[in-house]
Amino acid sequence: MSAYDEITQPYVATIETEGKRYTVSVRITYDGIEYVGRLWFADESWDDLGLPDRGALPGRTKDEVLALARRIPPEELGRRHKRALAEKRRYHGLRKATDEILAKIRYLNQVAISMRAGLLDVEGAAQEIDLTEKQLHALIDRLAIHAGIEE
Repeated sequence: MSAYDEITQPYVATIETEGKRYTVSVRITYDGIEYVGRLWFADESWDDLGLPDRGALPGRTKDEVLALARRIPPEELGRRHKRALAEKRRYHGLRKATDEILAKIRYLNQVAISMRAGLLDVEGAAQEIDLTEKQLHALIDRLAIHAGIEE
């Protein structure tokens, strides 16, 4: 499994705002250079994915990103939650699928660059490129399922 496939979303805190409790987690991905975290706010009374904050939390490791997220005071988490509500996306499924496609494209590019630089053997890189292309086609084939569906 590549670093691009290793997405984690550990718990950060629980906040209360406007009489509702929200579980705060940080979704951590690797972009080929560094780990990037984004806060997610999930209403405890709902069974959904929650709302993402657009602010990025970069770090050299997953633990560094998680520590950075856990140092954010509750008042700031509340402000970030309000920002997430104001910028709420309506098409979460389509956005998630698009993010997955972009991550695969970045990975494909990184494999090709590494192969050309001599960091990966040609045969292994070719297999990885072929597998990634198949994964991209599968993701694209499922895009229509998410189009136009508000969540």
